[in-house]
Amino acid sequence: MTGAMIGLLLSSGLLLTATGWLRTRRPSLEQRVVPYVRDVHPQVVGPSGASVVGAVFGPSVRRAGELVGEVLGGSASVSRRLVRLGSPMSVDDFRIRQVLWGAGGLGAGIALSLLLWSAGRSGVPLLLLICLLGFVGGVLWCDQRLSAQVTDREREMRAEFPVVADLLALAVAAGESPVAGLERIMRVCHGALADELGSVVADVRTGTPIAAAFDALAARTGVTSIARFAEGLAVAVERGTPLVDVLHAQAADVRESGRRELIEAGGRKEVAMMIPVVFLILPVTVIFAFFPGYVGLHLTSGT
Repeated sequence: MTGAMIGLLLSSGLLLTATGWLRTRRPSLEQRVVPYVRDVHPQVVGPSGASVVGAVFGPSVRRAGELVGEVLGGSASVSRRLVRLGSPMSVDDFRIRQVLWGAGGLGAGIALSLLLWSAGRSGVPLLLLICLLGFVGGVLWCDQRLSAQVTDREREMRAEFPVVADLLALAVAAGESPVAGLERIMRVCHGALADELGSVVADVRTGTPIAAAFDALAARTGVTSIARFAEGLAVAVERGTPLVDVLHAQAADVRESGRRELIEAGGRKEVAMMIPVVFLILPVTVIFAFFPGYVGLHLTSGT
């Protein structure tokens, strides 16, 4: 095992040396162009420490991320979830993050394998399987964490929507335009939905038509009520239909939907609440009911 580890380290060093030598002999297009646009786009090149680390490990991690993307697939799903999350991260950046999480899982698997190997309780195939499962688990955990973040953000947006719709209805009823009402809401509200509406206002300020900005909001959100709200605003702006009644109706629908979901969640929890009742409270009640009689019968038979 010691010789195998030494051989693995030696071959890894020779492979890194050879790939680094080939990379320095044939610089990429990015390496040739970045020095000439550094003063125009300073965000292209990070700090010196980060650039050194990126220059050493960046290409290898990027290729590993591309390999993970080819194996897992689903780039369209990842892109869609990143858009719904409102993250500036690209799909390639997320793949690189997956590789880093997989490397963390691999490190944990290696540590566990070394612990089991030192105790002499496992063979080499099982140790390699543990390392592989650690890497795969880290990659999949990163993907599941992205889905959980999207779900939490959309739940927060769904909870904020009734208040935002009522405030916008009041602003429109007072004579303000939808964009002015959104700006007023942004000044008093803070949260995921306020950030999305801020993106709509930013698009309108940069010259995007109001209807197109609301259509883009409806396309990128994963909340049905907010998509319907954005589509209704776009249609109302285009055709001049009244907004106040529509906004109040949509807010009432969302509140009713939230109340119905709460009742359904309570119904599901009711079954789970039967577990402590049946297996904990009921046996204790039976013991308290029958134990005194059992003791009395035992004393009577003894006398």
